[in-house]
Amino acid sequence: MKLNSPMEVWKYLPGTNCKECGEKTCLAFASLLLERKKKLEECPPLFEPKYAEKGKKLAELLAPEVREVEIGIGERARKIGGEDVMHRHERTFFNRTALAFDVWDTMKEEELRERVRRITDWKKFYVGEFLKVDAIAVRSVSGDANTFARCVKRVAEETDFPLVLCSFDARVIEEGLKEVSDRNPLIYAADKENWKEFLGIAKRYKVPVALFSPDLDMLNSLAVTFSSAGIEDIVLDPGTYPEGQGLEQTFSRFIKIRRAGIVEGNKGIAYPLIAVPMTAWMVHGTENALEASYWEAIIADLFIIKYADIMILHSIEPHSLIPERTLVANIYTDPRRPVSVEPGLREIGNPTEKSPLFVTTNFALTYYTVESDIASNKIDSYLMVVDSEGIGVESAVAGGQLNAESFKDALESFNVADKVKHKTMVIPGLAARLSGETEDVTGWTVLVGPRDSGRIPGWMEKNWPPETVS
Repeated sequence: MKLNSPMEVWKYLPGTNCKECGEKTCLAFASLLLERKKKLEECPPLFEPKYAEKGKKLAELLAPEVREVEIGIGERARKIGGEDVMHRHERTFFNRTALAFDVWDTMKEEELRERVRRITDWKKFYVGEFLKVDAIAVRSVSGDANTFARCVKRVAEETDFPLVLCSFDARVIEEGLKEVSDRNPLIYAADKENWKEFLGIAKRYKVPVALFSPDLDMLNSLAVTFSSAGIEDIVLDPGTYPEGQGLEQTFSRFIKIRRAGIVEGNKGIAYPLIAVPMTAWMVHGTENALEASYWEAIIADLFIIKYADIMILHSIEPHSLIPERTLVANIYTDPRRPVSVEPGLREIGNPTEKSPLFVTTNFALTYYTVESDIASNKIDSYLMVVDSEGIGVESAVAGGQLNAESFKDALESFNVADKVKHKTMVIPGLAARLSGETEDVTGWTVLVGPRDSGRIPGWMEKNWPPETVS
């Protein structure tokens, strides 16, 4: 992206503030365009002859440095690539790394279907949302086109996940593709030997295609050849070698490609990247499954950070999958905006007017930790979530976002006195120094809770109910 501020975008808009986009001003619309929360198509005047030249130029300037490719269809479709920066602190990353877990065509049918269901249904609650995985990679192990096609069909019957069809045999790929061509799968992979056949398949079925070569000159040549033939949805695989110098060189290739696309402006190679951490199993083998799964997770974490847009993995065991998906969630948050929840008064369990009132901030990680610790211990209570601008307790106290006035504002805004008759609040232990001032400003009695919300049950035994509530 070559525009960095709403004002730069605004210069290319009609400037009429017509509100047809749903926003009050063109500048507001410009800001949302920059954040990819609005599309150019939502500004009808921009497509009128009078502004068409501006619209065309704006589309070019807003286009991400790395091409965005979509795999799958409907609500499950996943966009990969589409990034503008090398480092998330420079701006943010937009499309998180897609995790595709494998099945293979020599599996027994019920085993296959069960694995597909496990992958599709997997989820883990984390900071206010359920983390899920993204796609299923169907591998041809048999080498037989009909066997592969049957496997692809069975997978498609069990899931609406995006699919990655994996074989270097174009004939095998096409037979599988016939079963799911309407679902926009990614076909993997064309190389220097089979590229003509894969090019033909990609053109006939209009599906995204992965190109493979550890030789970056060859990879660039393949990308230019496919794009010149009209294939725009390209994914690049520079090879994933799982140990020693091979891993070091793999890491170097990923960085070189991403740098070439973003920093050097080489559009011929500015495509999403695919990593295959499951190659760890080729080294460690199924007889050392635990070791192989750990190494797979380590390699996956490396390329989640630098710079895989999609990856193919094998282990669906919690010790591998949870760290991988959690890291994706953390890397692909916007560093400019703290992860927060809505301020408000929450009811936990079945509180009454004599139940305790706990206080916390609206930093999501803090909130969900405190809420979980209270709920899991079955403490009927109220939890007042104060707007701290999405900052945790200790930092918010130090920075002034959490103070006596913010407590008072929360009490009044959420009409807490209508539900809590004892007028006693329990503030976090990390906010202890605010207790006296808070009592003066709010007129409420303030108790200082534990520094760690996990100790609330023990604290309750000694401190609740206080005399003011009895």
